[in-house]
Amino acid sequence: MKVVLLAGGFGSRLAEHTETRPKPMIEIGPYPILWHIMQSYASHGFRDFVVACGYKGEVIKEYFHSYFIHSADCVVNLKDGSREVIRSTAPDWKVALVDTGLGTMTGGRLRRLRTWLDGAGTFMVTYGDGLSDVDIGALVSFHKSHGKLATVTAVRPPARFGGLTLSGDQVREFSEKPQSGEGWINGGYFVFQSEVLDYMLDDSISLEREPLERLAKEGELAAYRHEGFWHPMDTLRDKRALDAMWESGKAPWMAA
Repeated sequence: MKVVLLAGGFGSRLAEHTETRPKPMIEIGPYPILWHIMQSYASHGFRDFVVACGYKGEVIKEYFHSYFIHSADCVVNLKDGSREVIRSTAPDWKVALVDTGLGTMTGGRLRRLRTWLDGAGTFMVTYGDGLSDVDIGALVSFHKSHGKLATVTAVRPPARFGGLTLSGDQVREFSEKPQSGEGWINGGYFVFQSEVLDYMLDDSISLEREPLERLAKEGELAAYRHEGFWHPMDTLRDKRALDAMWESGKAPWMAA
């Protein structure tokens, strides 16, 4: 089953990092966040990726083009360019790197990938800027069980502010990092049938607007509730939080 990674946006809220590279190539620890997302899927047995490139897509292409040689011990014959690989630690992934346009919206990027996805039956889609410990195998099983065209993973919004429990003017309880516990938001980690591509009409279509709204109205969109870890990388504060998790040696998404 193919996994589409939407990696073409400008990442303007992280401009201090995205002037020279796309947002999915910002590192968490030594690896780009895109690598972390792919590793999460691969840990559940899904290793066939299609990366929808856009803004500074050449950086993503160069990274994966060089990945093998950077992960290998090898002997290079300088005269004819041939090489003998002695040992490689590169993962067993297949990665298609596809230019889907500079200003194309998320739905439009899927539309441009139609030739890669037609006939796939079922495929997965996620964003290139969020990490989770969602059980992807269970997500796929849920999607197959309900018979609808689309599944979205519903997550709890992360708590960003300290919480106060008040009684009049008196603070009864203070929690620096309260659990939200209220409402659900789109966490990405979609599973789609190929028919969903018919909802992507042109490059200006945002997946999160007309297509998902229409699928919901038609009763073709199901929600897989994920109560576990989910964290976006929208701001510098988010990046620092994810870096701290990685450096602690207990990054939740690596246990997926």
